[in-house]
Amino acid sequence: MGFDWGLFTSVFFLIAVTELPDKTIFATLVLASQGSPLPTFLGVAMAFVVQSVVAILFGQVLGLLPPQVIQGVAAFLFFVFSYSMWTKKPESPNAGSPERSKRFFQAALNSFMVIFIAEWGDLTQLATAALEAKYHQGLTIFLAATSALWVVTALAVVLGSQLGKWIDPALFQKIAAFSFACVGFVFLVKIF
Repeated sequence: MGFDWGLFTSVFFLIAVTELPDKTIFATLVLASQGSPLPTFLGVAMAFVVQSVVAILFGQVLGLLPPQVIQGVAAFLFFVFSYSMWTKKPESPNAGSPERSKRFFQAALNSFMVIFIAEWGDLTQLATAALEAKYHQGLTIFLAATSALWVVTALAVVLGSQLGKWIDPALFQKIAAFSFACVGFVFLVKIF
């Protein structure tokens, strides 16, 4: 089968609209407010690529994982992210080039990990898996879902990086830590 532009458009809008109010975009906004937008976008974008590949490859198999396990691991990790954000020391803007490169990689890796973990069993991942199971058009669905996630991510990164300029970084860091803890509690509540 060839590339189906009608299916691409439908999947793109379905995933974009579903992802807009999602916790992963909120997490992206918080991550972008803490540092440079580029490593945040790259980390989040790569996490979405991996998660879309997983959704396509495994289709509905992800639904077989016990939701309590997924929710419990996600809750624990968001509590870890919250603690890490709360205790993180403010970064010096005058760091040298090797340090800047290390911070870039660390910011991209942190962004990747937060979104990679948060997206497991997420509505958009399950929707992508279900669409693949129904239409059997992996390339079209992968490109549409990933493109939609990247567009929404770009919006969150731009907004988050602007918020980081308007709000005192130390205060925003505490708000981010509290926000990650709240997401962890939401995951924990879903277990019961």
